[in-house]
Amino acid sequence: MQVKRLNGVDAMMLYSETPEIHMHTLKIGVLDVSGVDGFDFDMFRTVARARLHALAPLRYQLVDIPLQFHHPMWVQNAELDLDYHLRRAKVAAPGGRRELDQLIGEIAGTPLDRDHPLWEMYIAEGLADDRVAIIHKVHHVLADGVASANQLAMAIQPDEPQVGGQLAATPAESRTPANLLRAAGRDHVRLIRRLPRLMNETATGVARVRRKARERGRHPDLARNFAPPATFINHVVSPGRRFATAPLALADVKETARQLGVTLNDIVLATAAGALRQLLLRYDKKADSPLIAGVPVSFDTSPQRLVGNEFTYMTPSLPVHVDDPLERVRLTATSTAIAKENNHLLGPTLIPSWLSYLPPAVTPRIFRMQARRVESASVMNLTISNVPGPRARGCVKGATVDEIYSVGPIVAGSGMNITVWSYVDQLSISVLTDDRTLDDPHEATDALIESFVEIRQAAGLPGELTPVQTALPLAPAT
Repeated sequence: MQVKRLNGVDAMMLYSETPEIHMHTLKIGVLDVSGVDGFDFDMFRTVARARLHALAPLRYQLVDIPLQFHHPMWVQNAELDLDYHLRRAKVAAPGGRRELDQLIGEIAGTPLDRDHPLWEMYIAEGLADDRVAIIHKVHHVLADGVASANQLAMAIQPDEPQVGGQLAATPAESRTPANLLRAAGRDHVRLIRRLPRLMNETATGVARVRRKARERGRHPDLARNFAPPATFINHVVSPGRRFATAPLALADVKETARQLGVTLNDIVLATAAGALRQLLLRYDKKADSPLIAGVPVSFDTSPQRLVGNEFTYMTPSLPVHVDDPLERVRLTATSTAIAKENNHLLGPTLIPSWLSYLPPAVTPRIFRMQARRVESASVMNLTISNVPGPRARGCVKGATVDEIYSVGPIVAGSGMNITVWSYVDQLSISVLTDDRTLDDPHEATDALIESFVEIRQAAGLPGELTPVQTALPLAPAT
């Protein structure tokens, strides 16, 4: 690798970080180490070294461009400083899901240091039943959900990767101010040449979306674009973080989707709508307007991609104002289909292309002002992600990976992120909030499970859920 420029979405993930808004993601693996003699932090460090060095993006470090003339670039270090990146942590007694979630929330509440490659890994000991948790904290500028899933799948594969010979570093001459400025100038020329074509593509895409909207007519039960209602979720976000997890059996979710003739993603969003309705009635004493979800959609799903952000957002309506669970599923499927079609008509790479033109000198300052003033999000109420994770069960030197959870950041004006990852036979639910949004983040995971059961029963399926035998016991809200 020489040097690699951040693309527009990468740059936005970097510039939008503020003291209140931490733009890292978390990947959590729960390992059963009962079959491994003497498993401890030092053993994991020895085992992990080759696996971590084989993931080249973990050796990437940001280099700023002189005079903030363009987006920063990645350079590659030859070695990893494992004394810095690998950290020991302790789960409080009695070492259950609640105590692990509390530790993860604390880890989520501190930003990453940009003077180092932008990741940390915590080995959390103290879990019950011969388990340890690996908590991987990585900046969103480095990898989106798909790239993170690919990194994780590579890290937990049974066969240890081979790292042969001397690890490469970016040549020092590539980092000189003169070379960085020359490369920035060439990129700016390319962007200027691209601008007329991009403007034409934008006009065409917007015209297609408007024309299709007229053809569809009005949908009074769906939220209007760019008009999220005020809710308890939407406020000036605080720096503290709280976290909660819960697993579902993937077979139960697939069965429910088949029974109702919708997609798994529709079930995830409809389940979230039912849970949010319950929480809105509890905290706001009303749920009379549909919400807007920001749902990341990847346009590069290559299993080989390990770095970068190649996604845009679609913004489906969440029918939290509807009491009937089957009607919520129907409206969710309708709004998701419309959002997908609008994304296709506009062009999935259009907004990411415009983000390449963000001015580095002023954009971070604008985001800092927004984070401290934005009482309510202007585009969406909250982020909901559904990412396919590894399909094969991971194994690290005899330690089986029983569970995997993932969560992205919360954004200005929105104090909640719901992220769902599939892993082998599980659908793993994670909820991240700030410390103002809920009294207990497990209220959200409880509500999500109750909402899913409600949908299943309304669909004529058993309300009793299939136990996830390998998972830690649930942690109901207190």
